[in-house]
Order: sequence, then C-alpha cells, then structure tokens
Amino acid sequence: MTRAGNGGGALLFIESNTSGTGRLFVHTARELGFAPVLITAKPEKYAYLSQAGAPETIVVPRVDEDALDALIRERFDGGAGVAGITSSSEYFIATAAALAARFGLPGPDAASVRAARDKSHQRRATAAAGIAAPAFRVAASAAEAVAAAREIGFPVVVKPVDGSGSMGVRACAGEREVEEHAAPLFAAGGAETRLLVEGFVEGHEFSVEVFSGRVIGITRKHLGRPPYFVEAGHDYPAAESPEIERTLTDAVVRATEVLGLGWGPLHWEMRITADGRAVPMEVNPRLAGGFIPELVRHAQGIDLIRETLRLVVGQAPQPAAARHRYASIRFLFAPAAGRLEAVEGLDEARAREGVVDVSLYRPVGSELTIEGDFRDRIGHVVACTDESEAACTAAEGARGAIRIVVAAPESADDAALVGAGEGAA
Repeated sequence: MTRAGNGGGALLFIESNTSGTGRLFVHTARELGFAPVLITAKPEKYAYLSQAGAPETIVVPRVDEDALDALIRERFDGGAGVAGITSSSEYFIATAAALAARFGLPGPDAASVRAARDKSHQRRATAAAGIAAPAFRVAASAAEAVAAAREIGFPVVVKPVDGSGSMGVRACAGEREVEEHAAPLFAAGGAETRLLVEGFVEGHEFSVEVFSGRVIGITRKHLGRPPYFVEAGHDYPAAESPEIERTLTDAVVRATEVLGLGWGPLHWEMRITADGRAVPMEVNPRLAGGFIPELVRHAQGIDLIRETLRLVVGQAPQPAAARHRYASIRFLFAPAAGRLEAVEGLDEARAREGVVDVSLYRPVGSELTIEGDFRDRIGHVVACTDESEAACTAAEGARGAIRIVVAAPESADDAALVGAGEGAA
C-alpha cells in the first residue's frame, strides 16, 4: 500500500540526469507545489546547481540505500515530510524505487527495474517470449568477446550490459576491432564488467515512448556516422505507415509485459528490419533522453516530466494529447576535439520559420572531446510545425545555419570552421 503526496512536501531526487531534463524535473517539481531536493555524491556533475532555481542539495559520501534510508528519516521527520522519491538518472532509478517502497511511496518495482538495467536479461527474457532478437552472447573478457563475435558472425555490436546514452557502444567489423574496443572497457570497469556481443541488426531505428503500459508515441531516430550510434536527431511523432506503427507497438507492449515494467515511463529503442520485423534493441526504465520529452510536449502538448512526477507523488497522471503537430530536433556537434572558439549563426537559426528552440550546452572556451556517444552533442535546434516534413526541413535548415569554430589542441591558431551538420564521429 502506498501513500500519496498532495503538495507541500519534499520531492527527493536521487542523483540526476546531467542533461537539460535534470533541470526540468526540478523546475516541474516546484511548479507542482513540492520542494525539490537533490541527493548526490557528486554535485560537481550538475551545472544547473549553480544557476537560478537550483534545488536544495544534500551531499552524501556515496549513494547507498541503507544510508539514504537513515538520512531521509533523520532529515524529513521520519519520512513523513517526503512526498515522493525518484531519479532522472537511469543509473539510480532502481535505488530510488527501493527507497520509495521503504517509505510507502509510489514507484516502479525495484527488482524489475534492476533486472531490466541488464541488457543481457532483456535479451534473454524477450527472446524466450518469442520476440525478435539478434544472436547474442555475454563476455567477461576481451578474449571471450572476440570468441563470441566469431561465433555470431560479423558485423557485431559490442556494448556494456548496463550502459546508457550509447556510452561504450560500437559496431565492429572484425576480430581486431572487437579486441580494441573491448579491452579498454574491461580495463576501466574492473572485474565485474560484462559486455554484450550481438549480431548487427540492419534497419531504420525508432524509439517507442511508453507511460504505464500505454504507448504515447513513436520517434524516428537519425544516427551519426558509424561505427558509433550517436543520435544526431529525432522526429516526433514518426510519420510512418500504420503497419509499421502497429508492428512496433505490438512488440513493445508484449516486451513491456514480459519484463514487468508496467509502472511509469519507458523508452524502447527498436529497429524495423527489411522483412518488417520489429527488433527491440534495448529498453530504458525512464523517460527518453535526447530531449524527446520536449518534442512530445511541443507536438502533442503532453508534458511527460510533469506526468511522471504526478505519478511519483501518487496523483493521477493525465497524458492526453492536446494537439497534433510534429517536432524535430537536430543536435550540434563539434567537428573535432579542441577548444570551442565560437558558435556562429545562432540568431539566423532562431529566426527560421518553425524553429522553437536553439540551445547550447557548452560555453565558448570549453575544451571539447570526441567520445562517440551522447557527450559529443554540444547543442540543439528544435522545430515544430503542422507537417512532419516541414518540421524536419526547418530543423535541418537551422542546424545548417550554425557554424562551430574549434581550435585543435595542437595549434590554437589553426581553427577549423565546419558546419554542425557534419554529425558525430
């Protein structure tokens, strides 16, 4: 039995998303009448803590469930002063869910979330249920990864079983690439590291946004240059045939039931193969990243962050579409590693018809690296129109108007002037 928060109490966030949605969660909690409190072991990760509207922050030595239980009881009247406990970071959602259960607050099943965070568990469970899946193996060493790839057949995708944001994910065309990619991951991660090696699935990539078992919509994804899987843009809702929509929806609904993830937001990443099969790539037991919740808000008027927090405090969510438009986001990428010298054309991008947001994540003067994952994105443009193609065109035009100037580390005087539309490495 869970109790519901009706406003005025503390809404606790166990760590946070480092992107803009972490800040939006805090802002929305306050709008709903709750006092946002961030509990973190690394406050330096969150730039928004130094900005106006920052939440109360409690710094702890480490995120430990038992220690946080004691802290919450001490600081918040035995827990009575807490309206809800959650996290906007995938890595801490299970911990937040377990704590919520301890205090009789709403949340997902912590055991199901922990299991689903393991991509090998996702593969085993969905494949056993007859849902399309690539061949896969779990490797505990670089040698095992190479052997698994050889057995599956190239190309393969190699990734951590518990990663997020495309970190450590790479397509490998041969044994040497598997070895060169896997060895540093094992070296950095230690003895507990496990990698998933799976057959490469050809096909268009989508995500399906789900809320408490209900499909909210489908997002078309645009990926950067291989061998990485950096998401360079999204279109929402995807303008696809009813058959493709039905195929994706049916697969996601079945897979969600199999994994026991019927509470709250889910972000399914899917591919449609040439023969029309929907293949789950992975599921994240959280709201989508990459500002997809903002696309949903612009296109349909559904504020998924607000609805998630309403659910967290025991209020009835109302994720009903208020309008039917189309929104597209295109991300800005540095052409190379180095110092960010200038970002030109921002006003021109903002002035384009249909553009509703142009944002930078890194200030001029920042040192940029190329990681092959979400950290390569340094900004975005968003467009929203009444037609899908027009939204895509507006977003791409705005991205093309912006020029990123980077000075290479070895020569501060040798700046590179390249359009941001080049995408990720």
